Amino acid sequence: MVTSKSERIFQTINNLFFLLVSLSMLAPLINLLAISFSSPLYVNAKRVYFWPKGFSLDVYETIFRLPSLWRSMGVSVVITLTGTLITLILGSTLAFALSRRQMKGRSFVLLAIILTFIFTVPLIPSYLLVTSLGLKNTLWAVMVPNALSAFYILIFRAFFEGISSELFEAAKIDGSSELGIYFRIVLPLSKAVLATIALFHAVYQWNSYFEALIYISKPNLYPMQIILRNMVVNDMAQNTLTSSINESMRQLTPAMLKAGIILFATAPIVVVYPFIQRYFVKGAMLGAVKE
Repeated sequence: MVTSKSERIFQTINNLFFLLVSLSMLAPLINLLAISFSSPLYVNAKRVYFWPKGFSLDVYETIFRLPSLWRSMGVSVVITLTGTLITLILGSTLAFALSRRQMKGRSFVLLAIILTFIFTVPLIPSYLLVTSLGLKNTLWAVMVPNALSAFYILIFRAFFEGISSELFEAAKIDGSSELGIYFRIVLPLSKAVLATIALFHAVYQWNSYFEALIYISKPNLYPMQIILRNMVVNDMAQNTLTSSINESMRQLTPAMLKAGIILFATAPIVVVYPFIQRYFVKGAMLGAVKE
């Protein structure tokens, strides 16, 4: 394909612009990485920017020896995996029902779901409901209230409606029920949208802390993000260093510990993303091309 000189110039400028935007987003992460691997002497002197100075692994040795961090990491993993699974099950089943034209009251249910875009549940009624159901100080309080999202349901529904109706008709002729159609036809064809919604919700669930802050008061149930919040907002990093069992590690600065824990909390999502990127790209293009 032959392009004009002006188009090539525009494309070059466009690429450079987005490269700079990407680098600006990566810069804070690179800075944290450099701080976590540097010597306290250089960090205290504010001489660490994008490359470690006085290479040291003391931060990660300290982090790996803190039982509370591993416990909170386990809680975050359980919340993320279970919460995402619940969201996929509830969202896909409801969206499949809404995609079936023979469903009675479909328009009313769809309208009620769309209204949640405009009117969100107030905090106090939500808190009273969770408390009355006995979910307070349980992990269910973090996973269940946000399990269904109107945004996810509409994406699921749009994808399901794009599946050829001939497949459903053929399955019905073979004697398959609606549940059989869902499991045997819809789910196998929906890997892209399932991976997309799973990634969206997993990242949200992993990064969320407000629900845990409101509904959980037991320290042994704190997810990773609550530990991070306490260190940043309540400045608990110094207390963590003071209580460290290794005397030699107390030379670390709170800034180094915060940097290490932020990277420690970010690593699982960064590791998982490449494995579902292929499906995520397909799902993100949903509805972009019409035949």
